[in-house]
Amino acid sequence: MGNLYFSAAFLLLNFLVFQLADRYTTSSATQNIRKPLERYYTPHPPKPECSLPPPPPPPPCVAPELLRDIRSIQKFKNRITRDPLGITKTWQGRGICTDSSKYKGFICGKINSTDRFRVAGVKFNGFYFDGNLLNVNDFIEALEDLVFFHANSNTFTGPIPAKVATLPYFFELDLSNNMLTGSFPNEILGATNLTFLDLRFNQLTGTLPPQVFKLDLDVLFLNNNYFCGYLPDSLGSTPVLYLTLANNQFTGPIPKSIGLASNTLIEVLFLNNRLSGCLPHEIGLLKKVTIFDASLNQLTGGIPFSFGCLEKMELLNLSFNRLYGEVPEIVCRLKNLYKLTLNNNYFTQVGPECRKLIMRNVLDVNMNCILDLPSQRSKEECDSFFTKQQPCPPEQKNRYIPCRVDNSTAQVTSDHPRTPPIAPSPSYAALIKHS
Repeated sequence: MGNLYFSAAFLLLNFLVFQLADRYTTSSATQNIRKPLERYYTPHPPKPECSLPPPPPPPPCVAPELLRDIRSIQKFKNRITRDPLGITKTWQGRGICTDSSKYKGFICGKINSTDRFRVAGVKFNGFYFDGNLLNVNDFIEALEDLVFFHANSNTFTGPIPAKVATLPYFFELDLSNNMLTGSFPNEILGATNLTFLDLRFNQLTGTLPPQVFKLDLDVLFLNNNYFCGYLPDSLGSTPVLYLTLANNQFTGPIPKSIGLASNTLIEVLFLNNRLSGCLPHEIGLLKKVTIFDASLNQLTGGIPFSFGCLEKMELLNLSFNRLYGEVPEIVCRLKNLYKLTLNNNYFTQVGPECRKLIMRNVLDVNMNCILDLPSQRSKEECDSFFTKQQPCPPEQKNRYIPCRVDNSTAQVTSDHPRTPPIAPSPSYAALIKHS
């Protein structure tokens, strides 16, 4: 039995020794073969993985309100048949509030304290758009966040949509120098948020509805149309600061109610109409007015002494009328007055204070009936006028002065230099047609 165990152990030992020798021999041979190969063969480095270009960024998220406005703009674009400045070429894509080169004429802003941009304004001034009966119907009201629409110098014909009254932020409408026809667009009367209304240089006709002067406006420019008839008594209800009714065909007197606008009116232009009758003394209540121009009409009678209460008056023009009598000294003493134009009337008297203004070219009384001054009408022309003149209210009423005048200081005001205002007049600027 012992020999048997010894034989088995011997065999196992020989097997292990053989295995170790074989492993050593194989490893040495492999190394001896690999070494010569490495002299002639260098393994290629691993190929880099092919990198694809990054995907394009996703298109910016466009607010639903802007998508709605873009659709409305594209629909309106189809109406335009003439675009000499190529404006509509920029009306492409979705970059209406993100790309300044896109959608020219549209102004974006944040409305009502929101973080989103909306189409807040339209500025088509001087774009000269034309189309087959080009109008803004179904366009203005579709821009639901609109604050202003300025489109002077195009060929818009109307109508103005009634739904403008429903726009919650709509404050300014300028359709001047277009081709609006017919009567005053009554649709505007419902737009109670409006503060600026400019319809000058169109072809509007007929009388003005009384509600026009009840709109809560700061600016009302209706000049250079064909409006006619009497000015409504509601004129005195206007909160307007700058009122321009010039170059129309209004008739009848200036309403006495104008005195009710004493806390608002700053500039008033009635020039070049067919207004007649006497100047109401209520004009003297306009304590804030700086410019009053009723030239080129058919007004008659004298200048009410109440005009001496117009302490802020800078320019008073009553030329080319049928006014007569004396030029009130109290008017010539107004300390802020730098131009008083009374030429081409029938005045007969000027006092010493007014003569000082004549010497300094502040007062123009040429072509009147003042016998001792040069450049007056002929005696025959004056005599002919006074035989046909229409009397105005009694002289005593015309001398009514609704304010307290400090004569102690007024006596020297006409000697002080009168300088024109620095700021230009918005009302006179409105008489210039945009080319």
